[in-house]
Amino acid sequence: MSEHLIVLPDRDDAERVAEDLREEGLGEVRVVREALAGEDDGEDHEWAIYVRVETVTDEASAVGQGLKERFSALAEEHDGWYDDRTGGPA
Repeated sequence: MSEHLIVLPDRDDAERVAEDLREEGLGEVRVVREALAGEDDGEDHEWAIYVRVETVTDEASAVGQGLKERFSALAEEHDGWYDDRTGGPA
């Protein structure tokens, strides 16, 4: 299983990207609010797309690396950032 978090500043973008990923059948895909470290104000929360892919068991495999690269590019395209959930932001 691999877990990923694509953090975007815009809710609409997050919803669109999540829907596209769901249509691909990647696994569990959901949009959640992500609080920025040290911020209590609700306005400082970003939108995160949580993706869990059960079929990828080796993060270092070509498929695992391909997912990381793809999700990182999606985040960059929408002025966000990517966290592969295994060691911090990519």
